[in-house]
Amino acid sequence: MGKLKKLMGLMLTLLMIISTVKPTFAQGTSSLTVENTGKTPHKFELYQIFKGEVSNGENGKLKLSNIEWGNGVKDTKNISFSGKSTASEIANSLTGDNVEQFAKEISTKLQNKVESELVQPNNSHKFDKLDAGYYLVKDVDASQEAKDKENGAYTLYLLKVVGTVTAKTKLDVPKVEKHVKDINDSEAKEYEDWSKTADHDIGDKVPFKLTGTLPSNFDKYETYKYVFHDEMSKGLTFNQDSVKVYVDKETITSGFAVATTEKGFTVTLDDLKKITGKTITKDSVITVEYMATLNEQAVIGSKGNPNEVYLEYSNNPNKSGDGTGKTPKDKVIVFTYKVIVNKVQPGDRENITKPLSGAEFKLEKWNAVKGQYEDSKVAILNHEKDKFEFKGIDDGKYKLTETKNPPGFNKIQPIEFIVKATHDDKKLELTELNGEKISGEIKFTPNKKEGSLSTDIVNKQGPELPETGGMGTKIIYTVGTVLVLGGVIYLATKRKLSINR
Repeated sequence: MGKLKKLMGLMLTLLMIISTVKPTFAQGTSSLTVENTGKTPHKFELYQIFKGEVSNGENGKLKLSNIEWGNGVKDTKNISFSGKSTASEIANSLTGDNVEQFAKEISTKLQNKVESELVQPNNSHKFDKLDAGYYLVKDVDASQEAKDKENGAYTLYLLKVVGTVTAKTKLDVPKVEKHVKDINDSEAKEYEDWSKTADHDIGDKVPFKLTGTLPSNFDKYETYKYVFHDEMSKGLTFNQDSVKVYVDKETITSGFAVATTEKGFTVTLDDLKKITGKTITKDSVITVEYMATLNEQAVIGSKGNPNEVYLEYSNNPNKSGDGTGKTPKDKVIVFTYKVIVNKVQPGDRENITKPLSGAEFKLEKWNAVKGQYEDSKVAILNHEKDKFEFKGIDDGKYKLTETKNPPGFNKIQPIEFIVKATHDDKKLELTELNGEKISGEIKFTPNKKEGSLSTDIVNKQGPELPETGGMGTKIIYTVGTVLVLGGVIYLATKRKLSINR
């Protein structure tokens, strides 16, 4: 029993000793793993800002005591922040509200960096053998510039590293989208909703919209540059006077500049923080609307006429006005088509036709607003002897009229038809192209790739005059004899009536 009491006493003493021991971390035993959650490669720099002794804090959390400046800070005698100057005072004054400002200020007094290799997206780098303390993580300067990076943004974090720590980059960038409006003006009087694809006649004014968002850390920037770069295909002509800029659906008339470029145009807002009369936040949306005309250089068919946009934006909140990134491009496509009329006459054998020259045609399109056909805006691209190519056809209802018939042939009756087309907004593809007859004799052969609807228009000859000595002559003789006999009978009857009187 005595031995048992001695053993229990020994165990109790040991437990008391263990409970009074504070956790200690040997120098060089902590580590920090930085995960790149962005879409661009990053090369990180690590600086020790504070160092100290590790001890237990409230709720079992570890804390640093006896805090001193780390080896990553220079000129420490001349540092002050929020009225405090010692490392311990500054460290204890840091909160979630001011730590980013302190990180920005201290980033001008750094030395003794530890640098990572280039970290690709969805990869990480481990800084190991670190002393416990507070460390600043930042991107290498000029490593996320617009000319090199899409979705580039700079990091700058101050975090505590005690033991094994993993941190994810908090990269946030704006986004941009582009949309276009479609209309079947043979059926509708107003444009459809905004979409990613459309088809139009050559000469149509086409509405476009650019929509840009802001990063969640927008309030951390002192100035914020924001530039829409719109790039058009040659088939679209920009109308600069049509540009309208909105902030949260409200029109702004100042604070931006529109300039044409070799590829299209730009809308530049040099500093969103200074837009007069507007309170812009991270949730604000910047919108640009404009018109462009589909011109005679428009590409016909499934390739279409693409129109792209990307944003250039401030991406370094750590240094005011320093550095811009760019978003990936967003695209819309405008399609247009053509109708090919081949003028033919019946051939010598069944279902075989041959070219016929000397005809002329006009194409009219139904106007839903006016309720009547009007001359189509499109021009005849090719007018060969027997071929007519009407370039720049939208979907809709049309009438083809032969205005001049070949000598010796009858004019065709006007032909009405509908051009039908569908396109995929997700794939940005022309999915179907067809022509449907309303009246007259016509049958189309579609070619989706070329964007064409081809048809043969057949002219037939009129009645032929009879040849001398043929059956026609006999018919004429017979008719003539009947007329002569009728005349003789008429005269004889009239004379007899006169005698009887």
